[in-house]
Amino acid sequence: MVGVSDESQPLAGYLGSDARITKRAASELVEAGYSLELGDAPLLQEGLIASHLAHVVALSEAEVVPAADQQALLSALLDLASSPPDQDEIDPRYGDLYNWHEHLLEARVGAAAGWLSAGRARREAGRIAFRIALRGLLLEMFEATNRLAEALVDAAQRYQDLPMPDYSYLQVAQVTTFGHYILSFAFPALRDAERIRRAHKWVNQSPAGVGATAGTRYPLDRERLAGLLAFEAPIPHSRDAMWQTDGIADIGLAATSAVVNCSRLAEDLEIFASDEFAFIELDEEMCRASVAMPQKRNPYAIPVIRGAAGLLLGRLTGLIALQKTPSARTDNLIYAYGETTETVATATSVLALAGIMIRGMRARPDRMVMRVEESFAAATDVAEAIGLHLGIDYRTAYRIVGRAVAATVAEGDQSLSAEGVREAANDVLGHSVDLPNDLLEASLSAEANLTARGVVDTGDRAEFSAMLSSVRREIACNGSWITQRRRTQEALWPRLRESVAARLKAVEARAA
Repeated sequence: MVGVSDESQPLAGYLGSDARITKRAASELVEAGYSLELGDAPLLQEGLIASHLAHVVALSEAEVVPAADQQALLSALLDLASSPPDQDEIDPRYGDLYNWHEHLLEARVGAAAGWLSAGRARREAGRIAFRIALRGLLLEMFEATNRLAEALVDAAQRYQDLPMPDYSYLQVAQVTTFGHYILSFAFPALRDAERIRRAHKWVNQSPAGVGATAGTRYPLDRERLAGLLAFEAPIPHSRDAMWQTDGIADIGLAATSAVVNCSRLAEDLEIFASDEFAFIELDEEMCRASVAMPQKRNPYAIPVIRGAAGLLLGRLTGLIALQKTPSARTDNLIYAYGETTETVATATSVLALAGIMIRGMRARPDRMVMRVEESFAAATDVAEAIGLHLGIDYRTAYRIVGRAVAATVAEGDQSLSAEGVREAANDVLGHSVDLPNDLLEASLSAEANLTARGVVDTGDRAEFSAMLSSVRREIACNGSWITQRRRTQEALWPRLRESVAARLKAVEARAA
C-alpha cells in the first residue's frame, strides 16, 4: 500500500497543506458524518481508484500532466489498486475515502497528487465509484430475477395439465391449471427484469470529465473517459451529471417491485401448503422444524420473503425522501450509498431464494383435483355455455346457474348436475328449454372447460405452449444481455491497465 507519514495533521475537509480550512474536524462531525461515509469505503474503493486512474490517463493523453508527474502518480495509483487500504487503516478525521486516497498519494508523490483534482470535484470521483459498484450489483439482481422467471416457467410446464380451482378473495373462482396459475407470476418477473435493465442503463452513464458542475478548462475527452471506465456513454449535461439522483429511486423501486411480486406468490403458497389446503409441499430445505410441536414443519422461506418485502418498502420510502432537497446538495447521497446497495443485495438474495423454493416445490394433484370436483368452479363455464346455446344474455344465464347452485347447496351437495341446471333454467325463463345433456356435461367437466378456454393445449389450440415459448425466448435474451454487459464491465481493469502501461511507456520513450 502507498505509505503515509505518522506526523501528518488531519484537517477538517482535508485538501492538503494549503487548504482554506485550517482547523481539525470536530469529533462529532467525524463520528456522525465522516465515519458514516467511510462505512461505505469497501463498496466505493475499487471504483474510486479506477476513476483516479482514468482521470490521470485522460489528462496525460491531453499532454497536460508533466512526464515526471505522470510516471510518479500513475505508478502510485497502480500500487494503490494492487493494495488498497484496509477499513481499519483509514483515519476518519481526514474526511471521506477520496481525501484519504489523496492523503496517501501526497505522502508518496508529493505535489504530483494534486493532478487528481484537476478539472474535477471530489463528488465526481464518488459518483463514478458509486455507479461502478451499483452496475455490478444490478446485474446480479437482474440475473436472480431471470432465474426466478426460468424456475416459474419450468414449473408451469411441469404442471400445465394439472387442474386446480383458481381463487379470488380466497373464494373458488374458475377452474384453471396449476401450470397456468404459476405462469402468471413469470410475466411480472420479466417486467421486473426490464425495470432493473432500465435502472442499469441509468447507472451505466458516465459523469466523468464534467468539471465542478459547469465544465472545465482542462481538455478532457469525456467519450474517452467513459470508455476507460466501461460506461455506455457520457451524461450530456454537466450539472445534471453531478447532481442527478432520481435513478436511485428507480433502483429502489425495481428491487422492491421484484420482491413484492415474490411476496405475493409466497403468500399464496403459504396458504396452499397449509394443512387445510395441502395443494403443495415445499422442499424440506425451505422449512424449519417447530421446537415445541414434533409434527409441525414451518415454511420458513416464506416469512423471509414476505419480511424482506416489508423492509424494502420502507427503504424505498427513505430513498425517495432523500431526493427531496434543493439542487446541488449531498444530503441525498451521504445516506444513499449504503441504503441503495443494501436494498439491491437484499432483493438479490430473496429473488434467488424464491427461485430455489419454486424449483423444489411439489404439487399434490389428488388434493387439487378433489377440490375442483367438490366445488362450483365450473359455474361460470356453465353460464357461458347456456348463454351461447340459447342465445340469451349472460346475466340471465348467470341467474340460472346461481339458482342451480343455491338448490344444490340446499340439498347438501357440492356438485352441480345437468338435471339441476335444466330445472333452474326452466324456472328462471318460465318455460321449458332445450339444454342437451352432452352440452351440460361438457360444461361441467373441468377438462372440457380448460380445453375450450385454451388453458390446456389441444391439436388446434396451443395458447399455453405459445406463452411458455415466448417467456423462454425472453429469458434467453435476458441471459445474452447479462453476458454482454458482464463482458463489457469486466474489461474495465484490463483497459485501464493497458492505457496506463501505454502512458508509462511513452514517458520512458521520451526520457530516452
